[in-house]
This record gives sequence, structure tokens and C-alpha cells, in this order.
Amino acid sequence: MRRYLLPTFLLAALTSAVLFTVAQRDPSKRPSPPGSAEFTLHGKKLAVEYSRPSMRGRKIFGDLLPYGQVWRTGANEATAFTTQATLDLAGVTVPAGKYTLYSIPSESTWKLIISKQTGQWGTDYDAKQDLARVDMQKETLAQPVEQFTISFEPRGNDGGALKLAWEKTAVWVEFREKK
Repeated sequence: MRRYLLPTFLLAALTSAVLFTVAQRDPSKRPSPPGSAEFTLHGKKLAVEYSRPSMRGRKIFGDLLPYGQVWRTGANEATAFTTQATLDLAGVTVPAGKYTLYSIPSESTWKLIISKQTGQWGTDYDAKQDLARVDMQKETLAQPVEQFTISFEPRGNDGGALKLAWEKTAVWVEFREKK
């Protein structure tokens, strides 16, 4: 009987390891699953791909994510931002292309960082790759947002806002197509 226990244990361990590896390869099975947001501006697409962590009873801003420190603006891989339009983002020109978004949370005005570096893991931030840092507007939400969300909101006929919402905080920055 004992000689069957070791092979059974090894088979169970191997099966668990394989299932864990498959789950890690399938982003939809992660604790912070993938999310995306898209916006069309004068026929040109803007898109964000990111991972969506949840609060799970935790205090987020000022605790899990300390104020004044660069945050990957999501979880897992770096948050990817693609724009087919050249944008005026809060007074800064962002040429059409691919970028990574980071942010710096604070108790008052947040900063959005547009990085020229792409394809990296979310915590691999290099300040020398910053295209720009822009101030974001902030509001306190009446109801908490359980799962981190990035969205686009239309603002008039010529532009919109890129919005981040989590816990009881929403921040946004307005953009327009630069002509």
C-alpha cells in the first residue's frame, strides 16, 4: 500500500502544477483579469489594455498604493495605450503611436505618466522614457468601485476624457485631436 502512495502523491503534485501553469497562461483566470477600453475620435481609434485588480476589502489609495509613488495603473503587465490620432492631452502633444500608462496617486491632484517604453512588465518603470506627465482631475465617488476600471467618456464633439476609477476615487484627463 505504501509504495502506491508516493506515485499517487507525485501524480497529484504534477497535475496541480500543470493546472496552475495553464491558469497563469490564461489571463482571464488571474485574480486581476484583463480589461480594455476603446474610443473613436474622428474615425481614429484610441485603446487601452490593462489588468483589473479588485479591492477585496482592502484600503487601496494611501495604503496598498502609497501616495506619491509611481503606480503601474492596473496589475500584471504594464497598461498599454494606443492612439491612431495625435492628441492634445491636457496641453501636451501625444503623437499617434503606442505607449504605456503609469500614474502617481496623491490625496489631491494625480499625475498621469505617458511612457514611450512598451511591452514591459508593469513594475518595470523607467522615468527616462517619459513622454509626458500631466495633471488629472480628481473626485470622490459616493459608491465604491470594487474592480479597477479604465474608461473613455465623450466630451463634446471634439474629444473626450480618459478616466480611472477604483475604491472611492475617480480621476480623469481630457483630450482632443491635435490638428
